[in-house]
Amino acid sequence: MHAILQLSFPELERHITPSSALFLNLVQLYPHPALLKEHSKTVIKNRLKSNIRKNLSLERAKKKAFELLEVAENSYPAIAPSAIRCHQVRDYARRIADLMEKKDQLVKQMAVMSEERKEYTVLRSIPGIGDTTACRLIGELGDIRRFKNAKQINAYAGIDIMHYQSGHTQYQDRINRRGNKKLRKILYFMICTMLMAKGKPNHFVDYYYKLKTQPQRKPHKVAIVACINKFLKVTFHLLTHGILYDYESALPAQKS
Repeated sequence: MHAILQLSFPELERHITPSSALFLNLVQLYPHPALLKEHSKTVIKNRLKSNIRKNLSLERAKKKAFELLEVAENSYPAIAPSAIRCHQVRDYARRIADLMEKKDQLVKQMAVMSEERKEYTVLRSIPGIGDTTACRLIGELGDIRRFKNAKQINAYAGIDIMHYQSGHTQYQDRINRRGNKKLRKILYFMICTMLMAKGKPNHFVDYYYKLKTQPQRKPHKVAIVACINKFLKVTFHLLTHGILYDYESALPAQKS
């Protein structure tokens, strides 16, 4: 879809988030700027309001219609609106939207199935972890109590530190990356989401900013991996002792 849009309507990806439901619906409606120019702002607004799968207010639909017309005027496509590739990109967008909708339904089913599990309750008590992340962590981690300690979980996730030395030459330490790459990706984006979220505090975010403000500031990814390490230690402790996360209780442990 991305490859075809670079020919038919490349400017669309620059103005609307490509992974959003709104973007996929727009590609189905207007895969080429010429198709936008055929309609007035009112017609585009009404089409957006009636065809977009997500709830779109009348004011936002009006604003989007104005933006789309402006983008269409400054667009220079490489293919004609009647080209077969425009039909292809519509089909791709429709299939991706259906898969995303199916994924949302599956996540809701997973959340219902997980409600009675202790792991789900503990993970949901941590600020910044929602239904989707909690279910995916349970799916990738399995029963965390099968591990003897947090170091084994680090190795399973592939974030344990690998030291390499040859003779008098010692290379920079880095993570192993031999573990579960899906779990590692979930954990990475989970910490990134916590950093962007504005809500209840948690000491993983506090730890990140502590690493970034030290005299020897840690790079972003190094600080993220350190937060993942801390998260796995805390989660292992919470689950093995059957207690929920509490920020005030965690503060003394954080200082120590």
